[in-house]
Amino acid sequence: MDILWRIIGMAAKYPLRLSLAYFTALAAIGFSMALPWLFGNAIDTMVYQDPDTDKFLKLNFALGSVLLLGLGILGVSLARGFCDFARTYTTESLSQMVSFDCRNLLYDKLQNVSFAFHDKEHTGDLMSRATADVEAMRRFVNMGMIRSLDVVIRVIAIPIVLFVLHWELALVSMIFVPAIILRSSFVMRALRRKWLHVQEVMGESVTVLQENLAGMHVVKAFASENYEREKYNRKAEELRTEYYDAERMQGTNSAWMTLYFTFALGLILWLGGWLLVRGELSLGDLAKFFLYLNQLTFPIRASAQVINTFSRAISSGQRLFNVLDAVSPVSERPNAVEMGRANGHVRFEKVAFSYEDRSPALRRVDLDAKPGQVTAILGAPGSGKTTVVNLLPRFYDVTGGQITIDGDDIRDFTLQSLRHNVGIVHQDVYLFSASIRNNIAYGVVGATDEDVERAAKVAQLHDQIMALPNGYDTWVGERGTTLSGGQRQRLSIARTILIDPPVLILDDSTSSVDVETERQIHRAMVEVMKGRTTFVIAHRLSTVREADQILVLDKGVIAERGTHEELIRQGGIYQSIYELQLRPQEEVLLEAAVPVMADGRAAV
Repeated sequence: MDILWRIIGMAAKYPLRLSLAYFTALAAIGFSMALPWLFGNAIDTMVYQDPDTDKFLKLNFALGSVLLLGLGILGVSLARGFCDFARTYTTESLSQMVSFDCRNLLYDKLQNVSFAFHDKEHTGDLMSRATADVEAMRRFVNMGMIRSLDVVIRVIAIPIVLFVLHWELALVSMIFVPAIILRSSFVMRALRRKWLHVQEVMGESVTVLQENLAGMHVVKAFASENYEREKYNRKAEELRTEYYDAERMQGTNSAWMTLYFTFALGLILWLGGWLLVRGELSLGDLAKFFLYLNQLTFPIRASAQVINTFSRAISSGQRLFNVLDAVSPVSERPNAVEMGRANGHVRFEKVAFSYEDRSPALRRVDLDAKPGQVTAILGAPGSGKTTVVNLLPRFYDVTGGQITIDGDDIRDFTLQSLRHNVGIVHQDVYLFSASIRNNIAYGVVGATDEDVERAAKVAQLHDQIMALPNGYDTWVGERGTTLSGGQRQRLSIARTILIDPPVLILDDSTSSVDVETERQIHRAMVEVMKGRTTFVIAHRLSTVREADQILVLDKGVIAERGTHEELIRQGGIYQSIYELQLRPQEEVLLEAAVPVMADGRAAV
């Protein structure tokens, strides 16, 4: 129930719409319940039963009486229709406002939680929560919150009216109500569990679809279309089965309620006719009884749908609020301040970090990077080099020690101002479906065309952009597929240059590009590193040799540090990396750089 109250609280943020929805719903119910009474009175006015012969006789009546009754029924019907329209409009608009808020709250939450949250969640499941679960909550506001009022009032008011008309008939008509209530309570509990499982399976199926579309190149390359098709079919079949079971449970409940009502209607028809013949019930009262009993069919049939919306809202709300209530390990302190333009003096002081349920990724890491220095970070996979650079912009928070910029703990600053001072060029470049200009200017509000072009020139990309038919207005396909690997990486560099951060993080991985493209990227990196405190996850010899200090990580600790020449002389881990990985790169680059004459001699 706490979940339902939270949803109701979200709807209560729009008191005018909520009040109008309930007011028009109550008015529609009132006018609707007035109609059977008017019809019954009209019948008793025009027709009566002779007590001596038990025959129904027509009375002479004035034309004015007929006109007055007709106008009254017409007026009430029009008023009911208008109130029904107003109720539909207000409830639909209210439910859309609540779903709008839910989507925005969920999206804002996903933007603000740390990487640790996204490490545990599947993208497809989050997409399902933002679509199917939000829609289930919207239906609850529309059907559950407002329509349930109609159901409750009619279920209470109509039996009272029936008892006033004839208590014996009313008792007969209510004979099946306990069975309906008992069955509905069992069905609601079962539907809650069932719909929760359905939403989970739906999230899993969306995850399979999302991974397939994102990895389509891999699927095609390994000719795994049949395997992927079967994998999705299994999940789709599970979703179909679970969804069918939930709908079957709801449909069965609705059918049983209709059956109960049909039995009650048959009994009333037989017993009411017998009372009418005996003169214990007027024709108008019998008509009223049947019309009110007919109105009772709506809440009986609608109760199955209302129960379904309650069940789905509880399961979907639980999934949605689990995300909204998630506590991010990385959060701003209440007294966090804005970081101005930093000088860029970065220090790690006995920094330790561990991911959840894993062994420590870093242990007592100390480093000092002064403004303008280049720090190269090397190490085997899993040594912790990526963790080091992820801690600096607070994608994760340290579990021990502290990181400072210009002597101030980075946790004392707002996340936005900190990350504006720490620029990142990722190895896996992500580009949006937008123009080249918009991709370069991403994250910089008010960037001019001149600013964008200046950043592209520094990134050695301007000339290639101008060679495109539409220049900077060229549309970039999904994830940048219309650009080459080197162009994507240089565009990412230009995007970082535009932010103009004093601290820079580079993932210097250019193994997937040719030698000439690598040179262009390297020249771009050299330009962008000027005057900045730079951390480079180094994979290339040129970057390593030019670094002011080299850190060699091993199992979460800095095993070696120094310049290229110092570490070579030590003859430790760095020398092994140099001999196995860096020296062969140097030979390849030299061969590519030295032109060869026709007779096989090197040109000089």
